[in-house]
Amino acid sequence: MSMNLVTLLYLVASICFIQALKGLSHPTTSRRGNFFGMLGMAIAILTTVGLIYKLGAELATAGIGYVIVGLLVGGSAGSIMAKRVEMTKMPELVAFMHSMIGLAAVFIAIAAVLEPQSMGIVLHISDPIPTGNRLELFLGAAIGAITFSGSVIAFGKLSGKYKFRLFQGAPVQFAGQHKLNLILGLATIALGLIFTFTGHYSAFTLMLALAFIMGVLIIIPIGGADMPVVVSMLNSYSGWAAAGIGFSLNNSMLIIAGSLVGSSGAILSYIMCKAMNRSFFNVILGGFGGAADAGPATGSSEQRPVKSGSADDATFLLSNADSVIIVPGYGLAVARAQHALKELTEKLVHNGVTVKYAIHPVAGRMPGHMNVLLAEAEVPYDQVFEMDDINAEFGQADVVLVLGANDVVNPSAKTDPKSPIAGMPILEAYKAKTIIVNKRSMASGYAGLDNELFYLDKTMMVFGDAKKVIEDMVKAVE
Repeated sequence: MSMNLVTLLYLVASICFIQALKGLSHPTTSRRGNFFGMLGMAIAILTTVGLIYKLGAELATAGIGYVIVGLLVGGSAGSIMAKRVEMTKMPELVAFMHSMIGLAAVFIAIAAVLEPQSMGIVLHISDPIPTGNRLELFLGAAIGAITFSGSVIAFGKLSGKYKFRLFQGAPVQFAGQHKLNLILGLATIALGLIFTFTGHYSAFTLMLALAFIMGVLIIIPIGGADMPVVVSMLNSYSGWAAAGIGFSLNNSMLIIAGSLVGSSGAILSYIMCKAMNRSFFNVILGGFGGAADAGPATGSSEQRPVKSGSADDATFLLSNADSVIIVPGYGLAVARAQHALKELTEKLVHNGVTVKYAIHPVAGRMPGHMNVLLAEAEVPYDQVFEMDDINAEFGQADVVLVLGANDVVNPSAKTDPKSPIAGMPILEAYKAKTIIVNKRSMASGYAGLDNELFYLDKTMMVFGDAKKVIEDMVKAVE
């Protein structure tokens, strides 16, 4: 395999990745985007395997065997996880994948520092690594280490099943935390620059250790409500780590793919922050998480009177409405009720009711969580609308059905300037003529805040598991 052919195939793979991002920008083209992404990755992998085989034959080494074993192990593990993962566990899976990308970048950087001749950085083992390559290795390894340890903490916070305090959804804060982060950050940069200009392995090792610690300290003060931003941010980090290593290895495929992931993740993080009315730096410093923690306790909402009803009551309201807007939230994913919801929607539409779905940018626990959930149930794309496109319609809607959503429909964001979520753009469900809210209990949302929507005179609470409640509604619809 000639180098010209390798370059051409990498270029084709890069074009596929660009087309993948373009396709994933809209639900109607997402499958095509996924196809281009898989095609591009397949071309990149096969090209790399061919290149390694060619180099191995020239150098009389058997390195291709290890590569194939790695592909089989990694491909099998990925296939098994993708097949078994539940929709509610998708955020944890994404965080896990980000951690693996970061760790891979760290391992490659360590190998390049210890055996630069094997990576094609130098001709002989005795030759010093060029200064530019050392800088690239420092950046790639540092970002990769931060991505790995930060993603591990994000995984724990998203799963919510570990008792270790660092893995709890609530922010973990202590006196002098930001100063410590600043000191460690400056020390990490200083050690990285020492390695860059001197090539001392000890500086590289210490820099890596501090970067791993930094990843933990950056994520632990961030509250659960900000986790969608954290997921997209770590996605960006993993891309920049891959790009940095790509420069060191002079691999155009890694550079292009890493840059695409890094830049798209950064843009997505900005979109998420804008949807929460927070600055990117405020989220990273844990300011939002800390403020949200000061909200009312869950128990306080139990003492306020609410109007409650049954699934039959909700069905009566839905069946007699001309227009219905459904707001899905994480509770819908937990109950795995998306298929039952689609059946309910089909019955309502058959009876002449206009039904639309309203999606908030940070609904669920990762960007696009609700879109994926509805796509899995094959909900028609023309029924699904983003917040900016549907907010103006809530005032004319006869009924809004809120399923497991909380913070994204909390009117306090608009009515209470002292609220921790003040100014956050929300789905304006409170403007509808009638509001039906399905929740298991009156527990607060991920931000830890009470929701004034539940106490409006036109709101009816229907308590219970979303799947069971919706299935009862399906049976009651004539």
